[in-house]
Amino acid sequence: MIRSLYDWTIRLAEHPRALLALAVVSFVESSFFPIPPDILMIPMILAAPHRAFLIAAVATISSVIGGMFGYWIGAVLFEQVGLPVLEFYGKTDNFEVFSQAYNDWGAWAVLIAGVTPFPYKVVTILSGSTGLNLVVFTVASIIARGLRFFIVAALLWKFGQPIRDFIERRLGLMFTIFMGLLLGGFLLLKAFG
Repeated sequence: MIRSLYDWTIRLAEHPRALLALAVVSFVESSFFPIPPDILMIPMILAAPHRAFLIAAVATISSVIGGMFGYWIGAVLFEQVGLPVLEFYGKTDNFEVFSQAYNDWGAWAVLIAGVTPFPYKVVTILSGSTGLNLVVFTVASIIARGLRFFIVAALLWKFGQPIRDFIERRLGLMFTIFMGLLLGGFLLLKAFG
């Protein structure tokens, strides 16, 4: 099933209304769809590099709005909808422990999930179910999703096809390492500052 969704998403990149398709995929990926918008963004940017930053903006805005929908799922429909999504991704075991500390570190959780391979939709639902401040959630989402999509767009715009393999295979790891270092530095400053 995942492979057929992936193939369907790739085919959307060639469609005349690919930008609208990207908006829809970015929106639904932030709350329940398993295929990330990068899969659609990459071929779209390679086909039209002059539109790279427009494509990134559409992905960012749609993703943040979709994240707000995921937040709403967590806040209003957690038992009916949110819990099954978390179960699908195997993220229910430590929910109680996680939710207790979540609001203290919620902005970091949103930032980390927004730029790393960790499913952003899990954090959108958790943010709503734990009652993370909506302004904190929204600002962190704009920063994280914007960072992720605009870096991908800038790399593709600058380097084109040769950077595609790096983005598809290694960029998630680079974002994860960067966020780990950033969070580690913040914790060191807090401990010794």
